[in-house]
Amino acid sequence: MTNIPSIYDETDQLIATTLRMLAADAVQEANSGHPGLPLGAADIATVLWTRFLKNNPADPLWPDRDRFVLSAGHGSALLYALLHLNGYPLSLEEVKNFRQWGSRTAGHPEYEPDIGIEVTTGPLGQGISSAVGMALAERWLAARFNKSDFPIVDHYTYVLAGDGDLMEGVSHEACSLAGHLGLSRLIVFFDDNNISIDGSTDLSSSTDQLARFAAYGWHTLRVDGHDMATIDEAIQAAQAETERPTIIACKTHIGLGSPWQDTAKVHGSPLGEENLRATKEHFGWPAEPHFYIPDEAKARFEEKAALGAEKQKEWQELLSNYREAYPDLGAQWEAYVSGELPPGWEAVFPDFSESKPLATRATSGQVLDAIAPKLPTLIGGSADLTGSNNTKAKSQFPVAAGDFSGDYIHYGIREHGMGAVMNGLALHGLRPYGGTFLVFADYLRPTIRMAALMELPVIYVFTHDSIGLGEDGPTHQPVEQLASLRVIPNLVTIRPADGNETSQAWKVALERTQGPTALVLTRQGLPQIAPVDNDLAKGAYVLSDPKWIAPEIVLIATGSEVEIALNAKAQLADEGIGARVVSMPSWELFDAQPDQYRASVLPEDVPRLAIETGVSLPWSHYVGADGEVIGLDRFGASAPYQKIYQEFGFTAENVVEKAKEVLGK
Repeated sequence: MTNIPSIYDETDQLIATTLRMLAADAVQEANSGHPGLPLGAADIATVLWTRFLKNNPADPLWPDRDRFVLSAGHGSALLYALLHLNGYPLSLEEVKNFRQWGSRTAGHPEYEPDIGIEVTTGPLGQGISSAVGMALAERWLAARFNKSDFPIVDHYTYVLAGDGDLMEGVSHEACSLAGHLGLSRLIVFFDDNNISIDGSTDLSSSTDQLARFAAYGWHTLRVDGHDMATIDEAIQAAQAETERPTIIACKTHIGLGSPWQDTAKVHGSPLGEENLRATKEHFGWPAEPHFYIPDEAKARFEEKAALGAEKQKEWQELLSNYREAYPDLGAQWEAYVSGELPPGWEAVFPDFSESKPLATRATSGQVLDAIAPKLPTLIGGSADLTGSNNTKAKSQFPVAAGDFSGDYIHYGIREHGMGAVMNGLALHGLRPYGGTFLVFADYLRPTIRMAALMELPVIYVFTHDSIGLGEDGPTHQPVEQLASLRVIPNLVTIRPADGNETSQAWKVALERTQGPTALVLTRQGLPQIAPVDNDLAKGAYVLSDPKWIAPEIVLIATGSEVEIALNAKAQLADEGIGARVVSMPSWELFDAQPDQYRASVLPEDVPRLAIETGVSLPWSHYVGADGEVIGLDRFGASAPYQKIYQEFGFTAENVVEKAKEVLGK
């Protein structure tokens, strides 16, 4: 970027001060926020955003842009100042409206790529861990599309992280994987200021972070975080490293220049008018007006934006020539960018109607065998449970260090890290899925929540879904996990009853583009009971009705318990009692249906009995005051699953007795 001086000058210092003061003014205006990080990290941001970051504010979605992740999301005012100064569609009024109702400048950055916010951050550790997935996606795409003379995928993922990000366990998991895979396009700036909310980090940690990252296989550097020239040199060294990700420990002063410098108080409290005035005086900045932006700072960023537009123009010319030289790859690139599923992809789903009893984890594996070759952006994985989760299709082979041509990731025993990496892959336009046991959904729950919040189409394959896993016992038998997943907004949870419902569940998951989906699958074999054209996509449907009489009771079940409900229906029929069996694989999908459809499945004047091997409380929403639930409001037990089902009352005979109780017979 030759139009911008290579030697750091007074304008660079002016830009850093502008960033500091815009952020401090925004926090003070809101009387809420975190001024410490913007004041301390502005020099790092100035170097990166004026000299290195490849972006075009006029087209925030340029596919080959560098990604910037503010993992220390509490410092969001710095990001908003950067976006505004750089020319993104984020007005100064929005900066002034920091943390207010309806503003685009939330207290922590919320995913909005149209204005340059690449990922939702705030929960510490999530940003840096998602960035691992973003960096992996860049290498994965480069392996598929790049030719020696056409590097159409050629960008970096930059992260600004703090002590808190590195303390959280998820960063250990994700960054260990990043080092193992050698994600050299990942560059992390560690804002090393030794302060957390409680005070000095010495209160709780004596970790040598660079030694830790070196042990992971990272390239490590240490610089003065207020010396722009040395920061510049470190970034160049990081870019020159082609086999390892890089972390640059930038020694900074939190709240630089303020009366609260180097104290915990400046982390999360507005400076106050008096301290803000003193801080501005320290930097030779006018006390008034607030939100002052010098013309020289605007001009430098305008130059930077023009250079970014020129970079994108050069890339577009490269892409045009690429399409001519490699038309098939060019078409695949367009499909990737559009995010659309290929024509006819749904025609390959298997029909299990004539199959023997199979676990739904097994039928899920067969679905993957059929669809994986048809979906170029599908990338799978498992947290060291590949054979148990049945998540690796026959056509897939692993991603490995130095070889990113595979389409399957061995995440190791890192559920939380896996969830974050999948979020990063999805942020980059890929379609990730990952497997583990349902009981370990608790380990990645924060990343599921982030996927739901960002509306990312991540797919979770949760197997061993109930007490049906048997002898492993209560530590591995999920009881409360289904309920805990169902309460997450914008997450669709699906527990299919057989192979054909499993096929439909995968179809629903892949067609969802505005949120994640959890597939909840059995370890034990189940008979094939649903038609191939079942209505799983509606969340619940009538699977079986009495032949000659109107239903007197509705039996509602999910997953492996649907078979039990069908057997109970037959026994009730022998006693002259008509029962309807409703398969309800997904509460969320059912609740989204029109009132008329829901009433047709669950008539208000017919009593209901729900059967599910999980906590019973949430079912009151569906069975009503006069209904009953056969659930499990305790932990499981270690024994063959048939014995456990019998002891806990998950039998057709017990369902018959409960149904008669509901009916008063």
